[in-house]
Amino acid sequence: QVQLVESGGGLVQAGGSLRLSCAASGRTFSSYRMAWFRQAPGKEREFVAALSWSVGSAYYADSVKGRFTISRDNGKNTVYLQMNSLKPEDTAVYYCAEQLYSGSYNDPIHFASWGQGTQVTVSS
Repeated sequence: QVQLVESGGGLVQAGGSLRLSCAASGRTFSSYRMAWFRQAPGKEREFVAALSWSVGSAYYADSVKGRFTISRDNGKNTVYLQMNSLKPEDTAVYYCAEQLYSGSYNDPIHFASWGQGTQVTVSS
């Protein structure tokens, strides 16, 4: 009963910034944690960042630590991903995902709902 829609992707040069948004609609009160994953052509879907709706710690993949920041707006049922110092290897389709229970934060199998994805392309 939860729908997720991503926005904010686009084409940027290396070193640039983008801010991705994920808006959730429906019965979001049952959601425990939101996360961002990404998938590049020919590669497996990989974890990027995660954050709980209420009090909790943020988690980041080693490849994005210090460059990306995940945040939330509980009133708007929206999670954001601020992406700074972008690199060509960040090029991928970025997906927003929802977890209904306290499971593994970086394993896609533990997430129940997914958005359609938004393309991020970083040129060198």
